[in-house]
Amino acid sequence: MKTRAFQQVDVFTDTAFLGNPLAVVLDGDGLSDAQMQAFARWTQLSETTFVLPPTPEGAASGADYRVRIFTPGAELPFAGHPTLGTAHAWLKAGGQPQQSGQLVQECGVGLVTLKSVDGRWAFAAPPLQRKTPVPALLAEVLSALGLHADEVLAAQDLNNGPHWLGLLIDSVDSLLALEPDHAALKRLNTKVGVAAKREVDAGGLIRRANREARAFSPSTHITNDPTDLEVRAFAAPVGIAEDPVTGSLNASLAQWLMTEGHMPTCYCARQGTALGRAGQVFLSQDENSQVWVGGDVVDCVQGFVSL
Repeated sequence: MKTRAFQQVDVFTDTAFLGNPLAVVLDGDGLSDAQMQAFARWTQLSETTFVLPPTPEGAASGADYRVRIFTPGAELPFAGHPTLGTAHAWLKAGGQPQQSGQLVQECGVGLVTLKSVDGRWAFAAPPLQRKTPVPALLAEVLSALGLHADEVLAAQDLNNGPHWLGLLIDSVDSLLALEPDHAALKRLNTKVGVAAKREVDAGGLIRRANREARAFSPSTHITNDPTDLEVRAFAAPVGIAEDPVTGSLNASLAQWLMTEGHMPTCYCARQGTALGRAGQVFLSQDENSQVWVGGDVVDCVQGFVSL
């Protein structure tokens, strides 16, 4: 057992306890895979990270540090909220990037660049592989979610390290009302991200989409809310029934939805509403078609852990 610096932060929020918490062990040297997995299972957070020196290859390519990312059930090659949260914790602990204003993280998918976008850190979305989902699997997933095929505007199989089935549906109200059969999704071994666009009236008020009449009432208005897209993420195969806020999913959704014209090249996604959270993810595409995924991070716990 060794005493190691530890932080717990809240990611994709500017208000503590409304985002997605992340446990960060700032010294992962000497820990085995089994020890890392056991600690991640104990925290019961959607992800726990362990910071390590970069590999020689990573250091030669400019990596500032290396991170390993664990859910309670498995290691991930990449994940978004651990990327932003670990960068925040590393900098707070005194980390000095090789290049001012930029961080380079080494992880399972390789090197991930972070930079400041509109005053907050953002990571470059990794390359995305996508394809049309297998019809039989899509039908089973829709059944597990309680959705009808005519509610789905578009669907894609998305892979940017983590693998998701992405669905764009026609109603925010339907999205927030979903009560998935998580056991069925686990049997299908399928992580599902579901999104629905919001409509905004001329006064800047958010109006929930309604398939039949597009009607709305004062109760569905939310003032001063930049949300353009509502998102939910169901990840039973890796031990998380619903993830509060998911950077990797929002990255792949943005790469898909921007390319297909479903969303503009700059928008804000909200996630965690059904869990009582208020996560906000800021997505933008630069002149080189690179998608950047940004969000705020706040400190919650700082101390030491014996591992």
